[in-house]
Parts: sequence; structure tokens; C-alpha cells
Amino acid sequence: MVKQISIFLANQPGMLNKACEILAKEKIDIRALTVADTIDFGLLRLITDKPDKAVAALNKGGLSAIEHEVLAVEVDDSPGGLAKITGALLKEKINIEYAYAFVSRSADKAYVVLRTDDLPRAQKVLEKTLVRIISDKELESI
Repeated sequence: MVKQISIFLANQPGMLNKACEILAKEKIDIRALTVADTIDFGLLRLITDKPDKAVAALNKGGLSAIEHEVLAVEVDDSPGGLAKITGALLKEKINIEYAYAFVSRSADKAYVVLRTDDLPRAQKVLEKTLVRIISDKELESI
């Protein structure tokens, strides 16, 4: 499992930039991100190379940031790669609450970040399907 950072941002111009500037100042690299919005606020989810440092810096900078554990799964970057994962979880009736993906410098691999209703069980199911689960440490080199 890896640490994901969730940040509540006012839905106003410049808020995403503020978060990015705080991380840049601390030399924290963003590996993946997704933004969900409502009328009043946005929810920025990040995977970084230094999650603990990122949370501290974002909170110190006046943003509300918290950590959650999520799964980061390596998949073949080809048709059906994601279906292998979603199918394995469906078979075990594990709900995917949200997901987002990113690619690496390697052309043949992609990575999917998953939050499920039962992370430990989801990890076991995916390991049985011979999917590689990525750790925080491995993300530093991707």
C-alpha cells in the first residue's frame, strides 16, 4: 500500500497552484494526481515521493491535508490490463470507491491507484492474480 494525500481546496482560482507551489518549494515530486470538484470545494488527491513531508508542508501552508492508504498496482499498459484488476476485485465482491492511473517512463507499464472498501483483502486478491503491488519506496524511483 502507498500513502495518498487528500487536500480540500476552495473552488477558487489559484488554489491548485497554491498546493503545487508549496510542494515545489519543498522539492516534493508529484507522481500522480486527480481532482474532484463540487460547487464549493475541490478534493485534490496526490501520490508524492515524500508523503509525510508533503502533508506537513501543505498543512503548514494553510491547506487541510490528510493521508490515506491506497493500493498502487502495476499493470500492463495494453488493452485488458485494467480489466484484469477490476475483474479480480469484482469476483470477490470488493467495491472500488475510486481509481486513477498514471504511466511511468517505461512504455510497457502503467499504474493504477485504487481505494476500496477493504484494502487488505483487495491487496490479497490482487497479489493472487500475480499483479505487482507498488510500495511507497518503489514510487520514489518511478
